[in-house]
Amino acid sequence: MRKVDFNEGWTCRCLTRDEAEYPVALPHDAMWSEARTEASKGENNIGWFEGGDYEYRKLFFVSEDDRDKKILIEFEGVYHNAEVFLNGKKILSRPYGYTNFYVDTKDALLYGEENEICVTAYNSDQPNSRWYPGTGIYRPVFLWIGEEKHIPVNGVRIRTVSYEPAVIEVEVKTTINGRVKIEIVDDSEKCVEVKELETESQVSVQMRIPSPKLWNCDTPNLYRCKVTFGEDVVEEHFGIRLLEWNKDAGLTINGKRVILRGACIHHDNGILGACAFPEAEERKVRILKEQGYNALRSAHNPCSKAILDACDRLGMLVMDEYVDVWYIHKTEHDYVDHLPRWWKQDLKDMVEKDYNHPSVIMYSTGNEVSETAQKKGIKLTGQLTQYLHSLDSTRPVTCGINIFFNFLSSIGFGVYSDDKAKKNAQAAEKNAQAARKKTDAGKEKKKKPVGSEFYNTLACLAGDYFMKCGATLYPCDLKTRDAFANMDIAGYNYGIFRYLHDLKKYPDRLILGTETFCKDAYSFWEKAKQNPRILGDFVWAGMDYIGETGDGAAEYSDYKEENPSCRMTGGNGRVDLLGKPRAEAAFTRVAFEQEKGPLIAVNPVYQKEKLNLTGWQLTKALESWSWHGCQGQTATVEVYARAAEVELLVNGQAVGRKSYKNTCRRVFKTKYEDGEITAVSYDSMGRIIGRRTLKTAGEDIRLRICPEQQEVKPGKLVFIPLQYTDAEGIWKPMARERLKVSVENGVLMGLGSANAYVKGNYAQDTADTYYGEAMAVVRAGEAGVVTVTVEDSRGSHTAEVLCK
Repeated sequence: MRKVDFNEGWTCRCLTRDEAEYPVALPHDAMWSEARTEASKGENNIGWFEGGDYEYRKLFFVSEDDRDKKILIEFEGVYHNAEVFLNGKKILSRPYGYTNFYVDTKDALLYGEENEICVTAYNSDQPNSRWYPGTGIYRPVFLWIGEEKHIPVNGVRIRTVSYEPAVIEVEVKTTINGRVKIEIVDDSEKCVEVKELETESQVSVQMRIPSPKLWNCDTPNLYRCKVTFGEDVVEEHFGIRLLEWNKDAGLTINGKRVILRGACIHHDNGILGACAFPEAEERKVRILKEQGYNALRSAHNPCSKAILDACDRLGMLVMDEYVDVWYIHKTEHDYVDHLPRWWKQDLKDMVEKDYNHPSVIMYSTGNEVSETAQKKGIKLTGQLTQYLHSLDSTRPVTCGINIFFNFLSSIGFGVYSDDKAKKNAQAAEKNAQAARKKTDAGKEKKKKPVGSEFYNTLACLAGDYFMKCGATLYPCDLKTRDAFANMDIAGYNYGIFRYLHDLKKYPDRLILGTETFCKDAYSFWEKAKQNPRILGDFVWAGMDYIGETGDGAAEYSDYKEENPSCRMTGGNGRVDLLGKPRAEAAFTRVAFEQEKGPLIAVNPVYQKEKLNLTGWQLTKALESWSWHGCQGQTATVEVYARAAEVELLVNGQAVGRKSYKNTCRRVFKTKYEDGEITAVSYDSMGRIIGRRTLKTAGEDIRLRICPEQQEVKPGKLVFIPLQYTDAEGIWKPMARERLKVSVENGVLMGLGSANAYVKGNYAQDTADTYYGEAMAVVRAGEAGVVTVTVEDSRGSHTAEVLCK
């Protein structure tokens, strides 16, 4: 079937507030520009956005010549409870906000005249999510058109049978009998294999690929499978990679063991909200790949097609996850009430989306579903696993189980119930009413955290060590072992202290850290190298995301806002909301032996407060030695290295030397002086094996407008970091400014900083810097020059990007 872009020419209007209809192009996140107030019933979970119901409309013409054709409309994601009307007739509804679905237009289209499609996304049913979901048609939409004789959507499936020799199996479905031609084309557009055969609606054939270029994380070679059936031509990209998992070798790709260096990610794109722009999705994958990660966990819902395409091209592995809830609610209006009816269709759509992507290596059926501690839930675990096997036998199935929480919930701590749901919803409503009346919402009864939110709150209060120790308790084993037996790979959330014990107790069990703390990266890596049955680790979180703010991120008072509705993120990503790696990412690269170091990070010297970091945060240090005015003050310096010892020098004078044992992170205290700080690492023989220096910026100050690319295609995004530096480009994190951005021949799509506390939203044209930095995202206009102008207290600054 022919795929046609269907993303232009839409309008959007809010149904729950008196707001005018406005034109939009898809993908579009209607929540992104909403007000953020204490009237939000979704509260901290969704970043204090209000939530609403929205209607999208589009007029389109269908020719009389298309009357006998098959016409489908694909929605890659609508959040949530979507209803689709065509010419006033309701033709489909889909409750889950994260699965792609297809609308059959049969019997509803008007031929030779204009048609109206109307899509309603209901998101006023708050609370319904534990993180920022966005609202509306936030992923792309496409029209699929097929003649009577055609290959249906998802009608071509490709799998690797072997890699020595390289043999693939191609399965093709057709609407009627006929002759099918299958061509395999390499990256140089050379046809390396071709077969023609007759089909009776379905055919399967094995094809041998000569001189194969295999797909893996280091060499993500892709082929193109071109299938011709009459006038219909379908092309699918694939990679030659054979995935295997067993207790002897662990997880292997084409016979070579792979240890998963994973990062959990949510679906939003920071200051762009939930919009799944292909450029933003690829940028997210690229940045995490550059930080040494080789795998992503799509937490806690199926990822976009754009993410998978990027992972295929860049060599990033993917665990695609289904859902955050089964039959026990975590928020009152979450997916629980719909899952019994829809889970099979949801999983089928997820597998059809993923099947041909070499990057997808695993499915996850859920996240921290405490149902796995109950007989009913254990049975459901097996049903979900078995059903996924029936859809796709080439990939293993896991489920991320919070081991300690399973035990706590089994004895009544943090368990969700209808009664608690009503009380929490009532408390949220009372707070919202009080906020609207401008009374003290804080006097209202606070909700009691339950489910995963209960565990997260406990982890913040008790610390990560306590939570990991809790997972070692014997009852935790009792409440997880049967569910683990009903999946291919046991998914451990925060259970690293159990790894070695459970490897001995369960000799056939494969263990995967489906969710882990950053500070455990070194310990995990050392264990995994010695134990193939430890398959990998997925840190929470790879990149910061909107929502799930709890009681607020750990932050110094000069950047912190006391108003709860200013809490935008939890600040728990190894990469910040703008895509800049934090010092924690540097630590992780060294821990995973992707870099030897030494690397240096310094706590902001002028900050005197002591912060209580959450279990998910390792440090607030920055990779800078520019702290003007702090002469003589104590500086806390962290050095990350794979070495026997490291020496620290300030302006050439040694200030300390420390050894590494069972760690790659050492902390020094020294006096700050402008100039240079240098770390020198040594091997066990005392030989220098690495050196790193940070320099103090000069007295002068400049705003650097730094587009990440100098050329952009019309209609595409360009990311533009804004950073204060000296004349040599050395970062000045103590710079504080309020910026105003305007664009010529383009549209400002988002503006903000990495600060977890935000007044307003990212739809504004002004933003405060955070440690001297902010970022603008611009959609280019027509061919020519895109001009970005930034105003601050020092004047006006411009930069240009060529659009062609």
